[in-house]
Amino acid sequence: MIALTDTCVAVVGRGRLGRALGLALHGAELRVLGPLGRGADGVGADIVLLCVPDAAIAAAARAIRPGPLVGHCSGASTLAPLAPHEAFSFHPLMTVPEDARISFAGAGCAVAGSTDRALETAETLARRLKMRPFTIDDANRELYHAAASMASNYLVTLEAAAERLGGLAGVERDLFVPLVRAAVENWARLGAKRALTGPIVRGDDATANRQRAAVGERAPRLLPLWDALALQTRALARDETP
Repeated sequence: MIALTDTCVAVVGRGRLGRALGLALHGAELRVLGPLGRGADGVGADIVLLCVPDAAIAAAARAIRPGPLVGHCSGASTLAPLAPHEAFSFHPLMTVPEDARISFAGAGCAVAGSTDRALETAETLARRLKMRPFTIDDANRELYHAAASMASNYLVTLEAAAERLGGLAGVERDLFVPLVRAAVENWARLGAKRALTGPIVRGDDATANRQRAAVGERAPRLLPLWDALALQTRALARDETP
């Protein structure tokens, strides 16, 4: 295993992920340059980690002088935009808040490498941050990234809709927080089918219909979302493939 002793990691990109990884790598007792702005050339670094949007990866990679290993943090992109560098990818399966102060411990990390050394470096970086490295075939990268977006971004969108309905009923958001946490924990512990609760799984169509009518009356713009979710919930309750 690569020890990363006296290794210098340059982080390029000053967004949420770049700041968070810079802090975390420094906390893991690695030498860190940055986060640096786009256009940094990577001079002085053994590893360059590009924390930039997917569309900017190729340009950021071209700015890096030959020598260091170059990695990106995209979940959807292959290693092609990093050519001709010895390359790796390093995608923490984690959401990063505005203040960028998070622990990556326990999170998954999708890794890939253009060489055995590059892959081992990505895996070692992940383990240094106490993450769990795993590999994804190139053919499955976009589907994997879609799953990650659904598990995080779309979950927040769903809770925003619930918050909207609760607000119309005069119920504050914080009162729903224990419910949401319990639902997520039950899903993590039991799996989706066994964690499912509510009128649909109980076969209480009368209650489900009254809920739908209330949404249609008070928040009609949310009705298509409600109907789509109800359809998928029925499929899950019946063990049907969504």
